[in-house]
Parts: sequence; C-alpha cells; structure tokens
Amino acid sequence: MQAPKAIKRDHSIEFHGHRRNDPYYWMNDRENPEVIDYLQQENDYLTFKMKDTEPLQEKLFQEMKGRMKEDDQSVPYLKYGYYWYSRYEKGGEYPIFCRKRGNLENPEEILLDVNQLAKDKSYFQVAGIASSPDLNWIAYPVDEVGRRIYTIHFKNLISGETLEETIPAMTGNVVWAADSLTLFYSKQDPHTLRSHQIYQHQLGSSFEKDVLVYEEKDEEFTCQVHKTKSEEFILIHSESTISSEIRFARASDPAQGFQLLQARIPHLEYAADHYGDHFWIRTNHQAKNFKVVKAPIENPGMENWEDFIPHRQEVLLEDFDLFKDFFVSQERSNGLTQILIKPWDGSAGHQLAFEEETYTTWISTNPEFNTPWLRFGYNSLVKPSSVYDYHMHTRERKLLKQQEIVGGYTESDYESARIWAKAEDETRVPISLVYKKDLFQANGSNPLLLYAYGSYGFSMDAYFSSSRLSLLDRGFVFAIAHIRGGEDLGRHWYEEGKLLKKKNTFLDFIACAKHLIQQQYTQAQHLYAMGGSAGGLLMGAVLNMQPELFHGVIAAVPFVDVVTTMLDESIPLTTGEFNEWGNPKNKEYYEYMLSYSPYDNVEKKNYPHILVTSGLHDSQVQYWEPTKWVAKLREHKTDQHLLLLHTNMEAGHGGASGRFTALKELALEYAFLLKLEQIKN
Repeated sequence: MQAPKAIKRDHSIEFHGHRRNDPYYWMNDRENPEVIDYLQQENDYLTFKMKDTEPLQEKLFQEMKGRMKEDDQSVPYLKYGYYWYSRYEKGGEYPIFCRKRGNLENPEEILLDVNQLAKDKSYFQVAGIASSPDLNWIAYPVDEVGRRIYTIHFKNLISGETLEETIPAMTGNVVWAADSLTLFYSKQDPHTLRSHQIYQHQLGSSFEKDVLVYEEKDEEFTCQVHKTKSEEFILIHSESTISSEIRFARASDPAQGFQLLQARIPHLEYAADHYGDHFWIRTNHQAKNFKVVKAPIENPGMENWEDFIPHRQEVLLEDFDLFKDFFVSQERSNGLTQILIKPWDGSAGHQLAFEEETYTTWISTNPEFNTPWLRFGYNSLVKPSSVYDYHMHTRERKLLKQQEIVGGYTESDYESARIWAKAEDETRVPISLVYKKDLFQANGSNPLLLYAYGSYGFSMDAYFSSSRLSLLDRGFVFAIAHIRGGEDLGRHWYEEGKLLKKKNTFLDFIACAKHLIQQQYTQAQHLYAMGGSAGGLLMGAVLNMQPELFHGVIAAVPFVDVVTTMLDESIPLTTGEFNEWGNPKNKEYYEYMLSYSPYDNVEKKNYPHILVTSGLHDSQVQYWEPTKWVAKLREHKTDQHLLLLHTNMEAGHGGASGRFTALKELALEYAFLLKLEQIKN
C-alpha cells in the first residue's frame, strides 16, 4: 500500500506584508467528505504498516489491562455525614459512583452507574457528580462526543428518578447553592468554546428561563464557578494566563448578588478560599513565586491584604488547604513538591518527610474542616500511587491505599534517579529517569523514551505508571525532561519558556537528549521522544531543529500550526492563548512564532520515524493541525522512515473514554517503539 497523498489547493495567507501558501488549508472542515476520506486513508495506511505488530499490540493491551485491578475502588472521603467513593466492577469500562451513610460498614447506595448510561455509546464521559447540600439530588454533566461540551442531568436520590429536565451545551462546571434548589453553571461560546458565562438555574424549571448572572467579555479571559471549602461562599473566578478576578456571593443568599473581591490588574493572579472572618488568598502580588495573604470579608480588596505566608525567592507556593487547627501548604523547591503544616496558634510548623530522590506529593481530597487528619497523595517513578492520612498533631501516617499491580510488582527491581543537563545558556535542567536494574547497560545500548510537556506552567512531575512497565520490562529507560515552560523549578522556569523565550523549551529538550547520550544512557539510534498537545508542539519543533538526534518520535494531538491557529480567533481557545504564545497580529510575535512553528518549518530533509495521533472531535488541538502537518511532512521528507497518522474518529483531545479502551491507543504507541527497536515480543 502506498502512503496517502493529500490533494494540494493553494490558499494564500498574508499578514504584516508576509505571504504564506497553505496548500492543505482545505482540510479545515470536518463536514467535508474529502477530509473524512483522507483521514480514513491515513488510518488504513497505519493499519497496513503496523499489521505485523497486531499480535504484539494485543499482547501489550492484555498485559497493561492485566496489571490493573478491574474491581478497583477509590478511597472514600467523608462529607455531609456520608462516605463518598467511586468503584469499578470487573469488565466495566466506566465508574460507579457510590456513598455510605455514617460509616463504611453501612449498606452501599449506588448514585450513578456510568456503565449503564454508556451502553451502545462509542464515547461517553461523566465529568463527575455534584450532590445538593440536602443530599437529595445529584447533578451530573455528560459528554457523548469528546468535545467537552456537556449536558447536565439531574437524579433524585430518594426516588431514583432521573428528570427529563436537562441543561445542554455547558462546560461541565456546576455548583449548588445552600437551598439545594438553585445551582450555578458555566457555559461556553458555541464557536470558540471559551467558557464565558455563568448562569443560575432553578431546579424544576426549563433551562431557557435560566438567568445570566455574569458574562466575561474580555476574550483573553475564561470564567468558572466554584464554592469555598466552608461552603459559605460561591465564587466566580475569571482568569487569563496572567490575570485573575473573583466575585463572591453568600451560598445561603445568592440573590443578593456577587461582589467583587479584587479588580483585575495585568499580571496580578490570585485564588481565594474562606475561613472565619477572612478570605485566604494565594497571590503573586509582589511575589513572583506566590505568597498567602488574608483579607477581611467586608472589604477584601488588595489594599487590605495582610501577608500570612510571605514570598520566598526559592520556593513556589502551589496550593493550600484550611483546617480548624492548621493551615497546610503545598510547595515546590528545587523541582520537588513538599507539604508543610502550620498551626493557627503560631507554634512551630513542620514539613512531611520523604526519602526518595525524585517523587511527587500533593494535597488530596479534604472536604472536612474540623479534623486533625490531612489526606495527601504520593508516588514516584518506582512507587505506585498511594493515598495517606496524616495526623497533624501526633504525626502518625496511615497508608489507606496503594495502587495495586495485579500479578505482582517488586519495587526493588527498578531504579530511579535525577540527573541534570546543561542547556545552551548554561541553565541546569533536571531529568528524572527510571529503568529495570537487570536490563540496564551503562554503555548506551538501551532504548530510551524521553518525555516532556513544557508549557502553561504545568510541572511534569515524576509519576508511577503500571502501563510503563511494559517498556521497562523490555529494556527501555524512561526519562522526563523538566524543561522550561513548566513551573518545575518555580515561576521563573515558566516565564523563561513562554512568549519570546519559547525556544528555551525546545533547546532544553535537545540538551537533555544530548546529555542522556553523553552519559551513555542511550544512543541516537535508540533514542525516542514523546509529547502531547503543547508537548506535541515541542516534538514538531525539535524534529525540525535536530531530526538526526532521534530514531523515532510520537506526537500526540500536537499543536503544530501555531501561526495560522493563533491568527484565527474563531478557533477554540485561541484568544486565551495570547499571553502564552503571543499575539501574531504584533509583528514581533508573528516573526518569532513563525521561526519555530512546526508546520511552517518543515523542510526537504531526513526525519526520523514518526507516529502522530489525533482526535476528530478534539476541542483543544483541532484535528486538521496534525493532519496538515503529516501531509506536508509526506511531501517534503527525503527519507524512507515510517510516517503514520492515527485519527480517533470518535473521540477528542483526551482520546477514548473507556478505562480499558484507552489502553489500545497506548498499545499502538508502544508497539511503534518496539517495532523500531525490533523487539517482537
């Protein structure tokens, strides 16, 4: 079978006196039968080229599925006098949401069985359940396409009846008021999918009568609604990538309307919670790495903010939680997360101690206020994900659950480490890696998969994956490059990898790849790279900059047509991204973005083996970006290496919705790597 050859149709795009021809622009129409036909040709070609790996794909799928406990259950948490949890039944693809009253020995109430709802559906996702304060109702948003456009359904937990009443075309974000009859939800623009409106709904009435309580008119901002931990206040949170603004109303009397907490100011970010007579606010006001302030409810503007945890130059304050006797903060120092306990009475605080060289910890679900127990999570590259309760007075630590690896897992068989590469500008960049001890050779002969993201300030922490064992047990080293563009080393790490400094992200990744080769963890002929979404942009940029450095690359739902997308404000999420990538209507940003945009910089040269994945209904990276990119690569590349495109015709940005179905996509990706390494079993 020959590789598909896409039709070329000239399409001129002119800006700042610069003209580009985009012959594959016509693919920007999912209703066009020619587009669907081309995508199907690419899928057929992939099937043909990967035919020899089908037994391996099935083996990988069964292997990864076999490690997962099919009848698994989340750790129950206490709220409103009930223990709430979700569980899976053997053979079930979807969760069952449950609760037990008073204690865990009482009978189970099944609130929602998503397996029943998802019958005969090719895609089905429930965003979660929101229980009314009187415990009689749940609201649950459903997406049946994968485009993250939800419909809210209501179920009466007393009668078991699901109402005919629904709220269509919303974001999945919903909050109940104290009366258990009023709820608030956010709604997106039908074209750009920007969440820009907050509505108030009265249970028992048509959504057509819902009241618009707030509209975010600045196209660089989105908005959502949530509730403070105390449940006394409903907050409307507007934010861009560089600014925040919060409005608040009493949950017991939202009819009084929403008050402004602090007006938006460029580069001022803040988030609030409530305790006692104050709002407790995490903010970057005169604090690049964030600090915590308190503000009186009666007049909470910035002029009344009082420092509670001051700014520290080397510590990023990521999150916090409030308890009756303690303030708990989640912080990041030298690339590692930490949890600190601070008593309200002013006595000395303390930090949770962890022994591993590279790990991740986080504040978990803690809805109860009057408790000495803190729930937190922990994992590492070698330690399965664990949930603990920690007594903040006695410092007792109880393991509630550790991810079970069916068939057994011996942690001591694997080694994890943190090493540091040096970028072109002498910046030291951390790398976390893991491998199986008895399969590792310190001579560069091991295959290595290097993963990274590097955008939006999202830190890519060291985490455990049972699926990843299928690579490690076949001799692969897995490494995470903690490159600039994330917040792994603090806020400056993010700011040094965005806007007119975006190329640092790509150069850091290249430096990490070269360092791994220099340190003989692998060689170029055994080195593979992987990234998704904005990490797919990373893959595309690196492929153009140094294609000879990698034997193969996996780009998942990649954002690769940067300039054209950012010039089109009708495309979902574009306007909100200007502070991340820049606005190309400004010539300086246009020229800089054009200099690295993967689609615009494809050249006639050799590229490594490439697998690209996409979703037809993707709301974040439109399917035509990877599709056009593959078509242009096919036209220009001068090698005989594999270039494969897989488009999930029934899913969006997150891929398949089922718990196990998603593993089939991962099995394809792993089989691609193993095929290139000529590992057949």
